[in-house]
Amino acid sequence: MVNKNKYINRLWIPAFMLWFLVSSCSLQIDETDSLITEGASDIFNGVADPAASLTNIYNNISGQAGDQSNLYAMTEVTTDELLVPTRGTDWGDNGVWRTLHAHTWGSTHSQVLSVWNNKNSAVLRATEVIDPLSNASVAQVAEAKFARAYNMWVIMDFYGQVPFRNPTDGPEIIPSVMTRAEAYDLIVSDLEDAIADLPVSDAASADKTRPVKATARFWLAKVKLNAAVYLGAYGANDLSDVISLVDAIEAEGYALTSGNYFDIFVGPAYTNTDVIWSVNAGMANRAWNSLHYNQAHTDNGGGGWNGFTTLAEFYDKFEGPTADNSLGAGQEERRGYTQTLASTDAANQGFGFGFQLGQMYGWDGTSAIPLETRTGDPLVFTKELPGLIGNNEVTGMRLLKYSPANGAWTSGVVMARFADAFLMRAEAKMRSGDTGGALADVNILRGLRANTTALASLSEADMLDERARELYTEGWRRNDMIRFGTFSSAWQFKESGDNHTDLFPIPSNALLSNPGLIQNPGY
Repeated sequence: MVNKNKYINRLWIPAFMLWFLVSSCSLQIDETDSLITEGASDIFNGVADPAASLTNIYNNISGQAGDQSNLYAMTEVTTDELLVPTRGTDWGDNGVWRTLHAHTWGSTHSQVLSVWNNKNSAVLRATEVIDPLSNASVAQVAEAKFARAYNMWVIMDFYGQVPFRNPTDGPEIIPSVMTRAEAYDLIVSDLEDAIADLPVSDAASADKTRPVKATARFWLAKVKLNAAVYLGAYGANDLSDVISLVDAIEAEGYALTSGNYFDIFVGPAYTNTDVIWSVNAGMANRAWNSLHYNQAHTDNGGGGWNGFTTLAEFYDKFEGPTADNSLGAGQEERRGYTQTLASTDAANQGFGFGFQLGQMYGWDGTSAIPLETRTGDPLVFTKELPGLIGNNEVTGMRLLKYSPANGAWTSGVVMARFADAFLMRAEAKMRSGDTGGALADVNILRGLRANTTALASLSEADMLDERARELYTEGWRRNDMIRFGTFSSAWQFKESGDNHTDLFPIPSNALLSNPGLIQNPGY
């Protein structure tokens, strides 16, 4: 094994040169860095164990999916769906959360840099497996191409420019830089290759953590549905391709599910036909980061972290009483409910699902009991917040798509669902002029969700809202708002903008290390 410090850990290197080297997205050295080679040569001579490398690559995807910051925050806290208000001295973190919600981030934002480094490193690791020197099997190359496409898609979608390094390039070679169009073409090519060589899909499989044909079809449909964002306009076949790809996913047995909406998200074994791809990440950050310190579980006596909340205007997109989301209040199913004293379900331990509004309850072993704040006041989550700062323990509703009612530390985060694909196909129909067909499809989905009435017509705003109701906190809100042209609009605690935040800035460190990168407009 080549010494991992070979290129950067020589004490005689001037400090500014050391900083220059480690700033490069592809020169971030650690135990799994893709520049480390095996054998007598200092140059890349192939991945010794492609299977192990692929496991590391997919574990990295899982780790990112389970994180409350970085990728998740940049897709959700930047929208009208989530915010992380400062509560006294809690959740201040030098403004890192507030700037995401208000769209005032800059090129030194820690999470902007973290995702850039992580995804660029992941692209190179996947490229190493794909390289013929690694002698990977056809199936392994297909998995690597899906992983490269997924990680490169994040970079293209977030930053608009993609550095690219061939494995055989030495550390002295500065990565080339792909334009958005060039990256788009490689992503499409990788996904098409992956579709050809990945395993046949099994919609009822209990393990959906590695890609199959349907996984790659889903991501290719997602890429093509956003083609007008990435390329400036839809190509002649982009929208029809989206429809055909979703048709193929459906033909493989994936389907919308009826019954309890929140049962879809009970992992880690996802045998329901809605889930296409999941990862082994724990759900803790999706639940405990919003719940109060005194909301405890038998497996988590420490309670929640009292951070993430949602906005009143997002809550109001759902059908039901505007000020009451208690169990049985007549709200639409996807809005969820707050548990009440009437509950005798010990398994839930007082936890509800969806939007948590009003008095919160715990479980004393026999029945639900009303909880209090740390100062002894009723623990009543409010619909409104005073702002991004100046909050107390109870301001703001909390969201629980992954609820501790299913277990304090249940694993399994959903990455792709057929309901999303179904709505993508409906949107492609609408954008192709088949508004009637799109409306019929949307109403099919709504008909499976209790207390949800059929829509009489379908506009772009209706379609965007329907995606919000079905897919909230699943990582798609930023992507959807950009596609529908609303990401620069004003919402609570965020002013309208000039669209420059549709792209994140290229991190300052990356600009200094690679002259081929150009800072995105507005930064």
